[in-house]
Amino acid sequence: MPHHEPVARRMFDLTEPICLVNFFSDEPNEAMAELGFRGYWDGYFAGRSAPLGRVPAEVVDAAFYNFGEGEVARHLPKVWDTTTPEAAHAARQRGCVAALRRILGDLVETPGLARAAELLTVASVSAPVHGRVMYAGLRSLPVPEEPLTRLWHAANMLREHRGDGHIVALVSERVGGLEAHVLASLDMGIHPAESFGRIHHLPAARLAALMAGVRDRGLVDADGYLTDAGRATKARIEALTDVLAEAPYDGLTPDELDELVAALEPIASRLNETGSQ
Repeated sequence: MPHHEPVARRMFDLTEPICLVNFFSDEPNEAMAELGFRGYWDGYFAGRSAPLGRVPAEVVDAAFYNFGEGEVARHLPKVWDTTTPEAAHAARQRGCVAALRRILGDLVETPGLARAAELLTVASVSAPVHGRVMYAGLRSLPVPEEPLTRLWHAANMLREHRGDGHIVALVSERVGGLEAHVLASLDMGIHPAESFGRIHHLPAARLAALMAGVRDRGLVDADGYLTDAGRATKARIEALTDVLAEAPYDGLTPDELDELVAALEPIASRLNETGSQ
């Protein structure tokens, strides 16, 4: 059913801190290391791509969208010489839940967290999977029973659902994955964009070509800042991303949505206090 106002942006703000433990906390890295991985990126590609199974690097590259040429292929399929997709997903989940349990502390056993997990799960399985590769992969997995694990699983599904839609928005504006990092970094106030962590490692010639491309398109000016056209393009991408992320919340009534927001607020607040680490 339609809501009185868009909810996707608010829900992103509340659920993203749950997902960020995978990137900022030690426990997920430790769980992947227990499988035999010695580098962060092997564990990242194994854990995140695991719901897709043993697909070629080209498939994961297309689904993830925002990595440089050859980056995915440096990790896939070799990670499957170390572990299986099933074990990789389980380790990622185990590490993230351990981090959440440590950070959230007394909130873990509260009725509010259990209710948040219940309602967020309803939302996370309420959207169509068509055209949503990463979301569809996660939807094929069983939903955990334990409330904290269920909360993480649901938040992760919603994050990938939103990510799938974000790629649609980028493609609609003819913005490539690396170009998206340029727009995002400048929008966040990071200047020069070449210093942004997701692209600064690119070969110098490739990075120079990337910046020349966005300047030629009029998205970035000669000084390396967003132009009016660049800001407008970024705004359209974010607006469409929000629109495309609304569908899961149609599975909740307005009262349930209000209840979910109230239940998630103390969880997100605790995670934001610690930077999800």
